[in-house]
Amino acid sequence: MTTQVRPYRGTDEAGLVRLWNASMIYDRINVTVLRTRVLLDPNLHPDTLLVAADNGGAPAGFVLAIRRRVPLFLQGLEPELGWITAFGVLPERRRQGIGRRLFAAALDRLAAAGCRTVLIAPYTPNYFIPGVDPDAYPEAMKFLEKLGWEQQAAPVSMRAELTGFQIPLEVEALAQRLSSEGIEIRPVTAADLPDLMPFIAETFSWDWYRFAQEYLLELFGRGADDLCFLVAVQGGRIVGYCQQRRERFGPFGVHPSLRNQGIGRVLLFRCLADMLTKGFHCAWFLWTGRDAARLYEMAGFHTVRRFAVMRYVVP
Repeated sequence: MTTQVRPYRGTDEAGLVRLWNASMIYDRINVTVLRTRVLLDPNLHPDTLLVAADNGGAPAGFVLAIRRRVPLFLQGLEPELGWITAFGVLPERRRQGIGRRLFAAALDRLAAAGCRTVLIAPYTPNYFIPGVDPDAYPEAMKFLEKLGWEQQAAPVSMRAELTGFQIPLEVEALAQRLSSEGIEIRPVTAADLPDLMPFIAETFSWDWYRFAQEYLLELFGRGADDLCFLVAVQGGRIVGYCQQRRERFGPFGVHPSLRNQGIGRVLLFRCLADMLTKGFHCAWFLWTGRDAARLYEMAGFHTVRRFAVMRYVVP
């Protein structure tokens, strides 16, 4: 039986979804997700969504590789950077060289396009998980390490139950102290937008800008029932912000010069309290660094998954 590595075809849709769900069992998708977040991603190149299939058969393995074809705002094309955002082989077809062939083909295509570093998998905007979950997919970690991939970072995913959530008295006192020092934390208004958007782009990243823009378009457009967006203001200047949509929290951040003064803590607790008033009984986010995780733990968040951002440097 000959297994061919080739680009995805439209007739592969049902087979690819079945394969994805059989191999990435903690991160399943449906056809709507495949169409909207993969096939309609403007950065998808037809040659880098690869499947391994027997003659006339359904896919037995796949790899989804991405390089930028459309700039991410002023972050640009990042021409030397590529990503592998999802991959898998049917359990019964593993250890037959299918994964190695898929990765070799994907890396060859990315290298030919100029990529010199490939990451798994903090690609924006359409990433699925920020890296490999070593607890959920230990075989995948061993496979990558054998191929020469190295761990670059170790983000964690966290969740908090909000039933009965109360802002601690010490956080309320902290908010009062900040107010006496001229730092106000309040809901965002349309008047903040000319200062808010440059602040996010300059202080954090263009992906955070994209994320905030997406939320603000909804907040000032169709309605705010599912949203909370707070800003921290000092002397008329925005110095921090926090956002939430439905049960997904974040991102949020404070200007580097004003960190470790409690601004982030007040933003976090006030946003969570607002979520509970709207009927949301848990809060979650997909990834953060271990240093930031300590702040979240103060608000009742606990780690539910950990990831390994993997890096491969093209020879």
